[in-house]
Amino acid sequence: MASLLKERLQEDLKAVMRAQDKATLGAMRLMMAAIKQKEVDERVELSDEEIIALFDKLAKQRLDAIEQFQAAGRTDLVDKETFELNLLRKYMPEPLSHEAIVALVTEHIAAAGATSMKDMGAVMAALKPLLQGRADMAMVSKLIKEKLQ
Repeated sequence: MASLLKERLQEDLKAVMRAQDKATLGAMRLMMAAIKQKEVDERVELSDEEIIALFDKLAKQRLDAIEQFQAAGRTDLVDKETFELNLLRKYMPEPLSHEAIVALVTEHIAAAGATSMKDMGAVMAALKPLLQGRADMAMVSKLIKEKLQ
């Protein structure tokens, strides 16, 4: 099964090469390299969902780096990481609003019949495929904990 997201990224990479946009080309090559590395490591072809999960991880790394570089006063590196983060987000699903996330959490807690913290894993397992790349999973975890206490 071919990944539509991977195909789109490869086509965009060709267009960027033709346009000779070196900054975008470098960032897109990093994204493709991350996909290839994961595929080689796991000996599989990644699905769109797995690529989105990988890009979500890369986006978190960029956010952490931006925070660190801002603290160090390195605006040049902040700009580079921000550029890469924005490019990653272009290939990720549209983020959900806080209200939509709260509604999904509430709905899945009710559907799972969750009443205590020991049910949290089941709720998280059901929500993760729906929210991966569309919400901060740490925030989702915090919401679930608040509702189950």
